[in-house]
Amino acid sequence: MQSRLFTILLGLALILFDQYLLTGLVAAFKKRRLVSNKWFKLGYTLFSVILVTGTIASIYLNIPVGVRAGFLLLFFVLIIVKVTFLPFVLIDDIRRLIIKLRAKSKKPVPKAPEKDAIPRSEFLMKAGLIAGAVPLASIGFGIYEGAYDYHVRKQTLYLPNLPKAFDGLTIGQISDIHSGSFYNKKAVVGGVEMLLGQKPDVIFFTGDLVNKRTDEVYGYQDIFSKVKAPLGVFSTLGNHDYGDYYHNWKSLSDKKKNLEDIIITHKNMGWDLLLNENRRLKVDGQEIGILGCENWGELTRFPKYGKMEPTIKGTQELPVRLLLSHDPSHWRAQILPHYPQIDVMFAGHTHGMQFGVRAEHFQWSPVEYVYKEWAGLYHEGSQQLYVNVGYGFLGFPGRVGILPEITIFTLRSAHDPLSTKI
Repeated sequence: MQSRLFTILLGLALILFDQYLLTGLVAAFKKRRLVSNKWFKLGYTLFSVILVTGTIASIYLNIPVGVRAGFLLLFFVLIIVKVTFLPFVLIDDIRRLIIKLRAKSKKPVPKAPEKDAIPRSEFLMKAGLIAGAVPLASIGFGIYEGAYDYHVRKQTLYLPNLPKAFDGLTIGQISDIHSGSFYNKKAVVGGVEMLLGQKPDVIFFTGDLVNKRTDEVYGYQDIFSKVKAPLGVFSTLGNHDYGDYYHNWKSLSDKKKNLEDIIITHKNMGWDLLLNENRRLKVDGQEIGILGCENWGELTRFPKYGKMEPTIKGTQELPVRLLLSHDPSHWRAQILPHYPQIDVMFAGHTHGMQFGVRAEHFQWSPVEYVYKEWAGLYHEGSQQLYVNVGYGFLGFPGRVGILPEITIFTLRSAHDPLSTKI
């Protein structure tokens, strides 16, 4: 009950905050009839109510993921602009309050200073709007610059049961290529070369090769065919790979053909696509399991294609099992409670919402209000999850703060020294 009351009060405070900023906006364009018009004010207020309500609903209610992401991203982008504008509104109100207090304590004075009062307000408010536009412009620039600013992130995975033959083995992971969004082939090639330059022993691709249809990847198939590794490239499908986001299929057979085409594409690129199945990786006579589950998302409205029973079949005696599963919500919903034999799950899907902050010891993105695990390494008991924030982009053509990721893992046959109890 207290939580609900706090949420209501917070929502009202945010709407009142917007109303206060509206006074500054009106002051900045006092001579513009459009801004001072009651319909403009009503529209501004309605937009504020919808945005605040939608943002709160996105955090607390189980509404479609795409809608949640849209509300959260728009809210946090605009809040940066509003917070930048706020000091100018406050300064102008304080200035006008001082003028009024002085006027009350003194005899009436000529109205000449009053004539300057309005221009000063307009100047301050317009200066505030310009200041607010600076972070907005920076975000716009970041979107353009960040789209192909590939970064290599290195991560050690400690696995006590790992056979000694695999100690030091390196795995490269990319995820969420979304080839239908690309507009710079040269940059995409640069990312692939960066991955290959790390010389991983094996490579994982954790889904979403396209946005809607398989033909989106045909112009990039030759580029990703270069993604090779000595012990193979293993892949799985993401929620966008099934054709569920395309709504103009002429028939179900066309949609089925699209899925068949994407399976063939993985094969043509030399990637071993795992569809609710597994492989054994052998080094010096020792083995570990590479498992691939089709897309299974707790939050998605689309079909759950993943089936774990056939995925784990025949792996009982293996000392280590590495699972490729696109959506990280699969880990907490199914893997942790029902499949303790899975040592590490590799996922993608979230993109880190392509907006946020990611430093060595701190990360934040609006997507954390949707997905509990959204970027980097997570532990729960003896099981681990790694979420890659993606190679490509979707929705808006770029990234701010959450840059495209190439992950390089080093496997170690040992306990994690940071978690060892003394």
